Amino acid sequence: MTVNEIIEKMIVYSDGNKHDIAHFLKVYTYARMIGEMENLPENEQKTLEVAAVIHDIACPVCRIKYGNTNGSNQEKESPRLVEDFLKDTDLDEQMKERINYLVSHHHTYTNVDGMDYRILLEADFLVNADESQMSQNAIETAREKVFETETGRRLLTGIYKLENM
Repeated sequence: MTVNEIIEKMIVYSDGNKHDIAHFLKVYTYARMIGEMENLPENEQKTLEVAAVIHDIACPVCRIKYGNTNGSNQEKESPRLVEDFLKDTDLDEQMKERINYLVSHHHTYTNVDGMDYRILLEADFLVNADESQMSQNAIETAREKVFETETGRRLLTGIYKLENM
């Protein structure tokens, strides 16, 4: 299954929620760009891209079940949803497991174990900082504590007009 087919499937899954669709498309775009510019291997790049598309798969369930989409609730609800979403795809089991891991940890900033994970965090932050109107100070702090890729740091600096370091 191609990434574009996963995107189409996720659009249908999103059931007309334009905010969710726009959000995952933005995260996917940044993740794809950062991964390519950081020269991820092809398999890791595809894993990253699929994870970026479905990273907020638990949001609809969380809205109903908890009344919010906070990160810990998403991480708790994601594993089963990701497994079900990917079960009919032709992605290999190792890739499905890694995608599930990434989606189920995309709000956890500690023990980041791989460039795909790091890039997903960075891409999601780039979008969330805008959507949540994060303060300049919080964005600068994230640049120091979250962003490790050169591409992600350049994007964050350019988008949010931070002083170059």
